[in-house]
Amino acid sequence: MIQKLALSTLCAAAVFSAGFWFGSERTVRADANRVFELRTYHCNEGKLPNLQARFRDHTIQLFEKHGMTNIGYWVPTDEPASKDTLTYILAFPDREAAKKSWDDFRNDPVWKKVQAESEKDGKLVAKVDSTFLSPADYSKIK
Repeated sequence: MIQKLALSTLCAAAVFSAGFWFGSERTVRADANRVFELRTYHCNEGKLPNLQARFRDHTIQLFEKHGMTNIGYWVPTDEPASKDTLTYILAFPDREAAKKSWDDFRNDPVWKKVQAESEKDGKLVAKVDSTFLSPADYSKIK
């Protein structure tokens, strides 16, 4: 039994290592129409932790439910932005899919409830910047 567990663990580690090693040099490809959305949220004073909790506990899962691909989430390292800014990137098959995903997300009753509960003491976000991006031909992610 211990030998089986050790062998399984070794195989899993080897597969992970191979994927990491070979994956670091390859380009991630998708449909030629794929777009990325860069979003930056500028929070109201003191609300960044609340916004991060909302993303961590609810929003990311709701995005996935509505066909959005979560690429990454970041908080700036330097003040003052580190106190009130969240930046993230989503991916969509194309701009039409992005519009449909956002419409479906905004109309989701679960989202409406989560948003209302998280903003009972005031709005979390003062301003949102959104930019749609297409990868350059030399980008490792497509």
